[in-house]
Amino acid sequence: MSADALDRTTLPRLAPELRPAVDPAELRSRVVHFGLGAFHRAHQAVYTEQASALSGEPWGIAAVAPRSVQTVRALRDQDCLYSLTERRPDGNRSRVVGAVVDALAMGPDAKAVDALLADPEVTVVTLTVTEKGYHRSPSTGGLDTAAAPVAADLATAPDGPLTTVVGRLAAGLAARMRAGTAPISVVSCDNMAGNGAALRRVVHDFVRASAWPDRARVLDRMAEAVAFPATVVDRIVPAAGESDRAAAVAALGVRDALPVTAEPYRQWVLEDSFAAPRPPWERDGALFVPDVAPYQLAKLRLLNGSHSALAYLGTAAGRTTIAETMATDWGERLVRALCAEVSPTLPAGGPDPVEYADDLVVRFRNPGMRHLLRQIGSDGSLKITERWLPALRTLRARGTSTTVLELALAAWVLGTGRADAFADPTGDALAACWAPATRPPQTVRALLRVLGAADLADDDALTAAVAARLPALRAGHVEI
Repeated sequence: MSADALDRTTLPRLAPELRPAVDPAELRSRVVHFGLGAFHRAHQAVYTEQASALSGEPWGIAAVAPRSVQTVRALRDQDCLYSLTERRPDGNRSRVVGAVVDALAMGPDAKAVDALLADPEVTVVTLTVTEKGYHRSPSTGGLDTAAAPVAADLATAPDGPLTTVVGRLAAGLAARMRAGTAPISVVSCDNMAGNGAALRRVVHDFVRASAWPDRARVLDRMAEAVAFPATVVDRIVPAAGESDRAAAVAALGVRDALPVTAEPYRQWVLEDSFAAPRPPWERDGALFVPDVAPYQLAKLRLLNGSHSALAYLGTAAGRTTIAETMATDWGERLVRALCAEVSPTLPAGGPDPVEYADDLVVRFRNPGMRHLLRQIGSDGSLKITERWLPALRTLRARGTSTTVLELALAAWVLGTGRADAFADPTGDALAACWAPATRPPQTVRALLRVLGAADLADDDALTAAVAARLPALRAGHVEI
């Protein structure tokens, strides 16, 4: 006999430690969230539920799925409840989260979404729609008005069907401004440097490019009444599969169609520049600071930089996951050495680099997290240009040693010569750098030019040092 489905009627059957931290029936839709994926449900929703539980304030979330009607339907069938399982080294820990009180599909439920954006009780909008959802121009960083979905929205707004989150949000905020409703804060939780400013720009660009006769007045009002705080979010949330659904049944005794799994660690740093009331997320450990940039850069260069280094070096050594790579005799040494090498390039005001490295070692060692090197190492031509190269430039300009970055770069170079190693949007151009007659330093120079790093390609000492690392890595030896 199959287990009953998770919903509010089955909650009383669960042990108290498995139930939500708050009674979902006591919450109201005061936060609108765009993006109904696993990361939001494992991150912002948890912070919001805990903030409500610790403060007694009824901060519920109305979650809007830009595309996935199926996810909305599945969540509604469960009264918007779902389980979160933390994969801990000492065993999994599961519970039900109840912060989400409504689930909407952006297209079919457009009127309900607009009504929420105009509701004075809603004072916060959050987003996890990935960088692609912002439709930014690569050349300007502003809204790409020539992109087909954006152009279609501009042609139909405000009364026609809107398919982009930027268009839906801009139209909803414009209606709120016209009605003179209370101020509101719009919070990007996507992994982009300066995400608050990026979101503000594309929303303002949409209004500016619209055919609305009052667009200038709307923009003036938005400048006064809509804040776009920057944030840094951090939690590893792998995709859930059938095994996770089975584990949820075993842990809860009820069937959850939308379980979420995550590592125990989570972090949220927010710019303290909100325009309206918000959940007291700091009650659950969120950090409010004047400037998130030092935290953003620390995450990019220490966490993401180490992740990429482990992916390429672990692959060279025949490993498959981050935890397996950390289990080598050099994994921890690599993380600590990279953090020590790169930390002098970080601005003041961020986390302590040594403590940050300590946390990374614990997180990356977690055997419950099967984080695949192949996944982390994909799109390397995009990732390492942000994660490694700026620090590499800074250190070399100072005449400082860059031996760990050289080793990591050599492992990436080696991966570009193996067609089945990592997916990359510039894969053909990278593979072309491996001409049979090409000497290793020339290959390194050519690969750096594909990355747009001509200055580093012209650094003969660097390319020679990277090339010198290749023979040992080919043999699977990692020397730090």
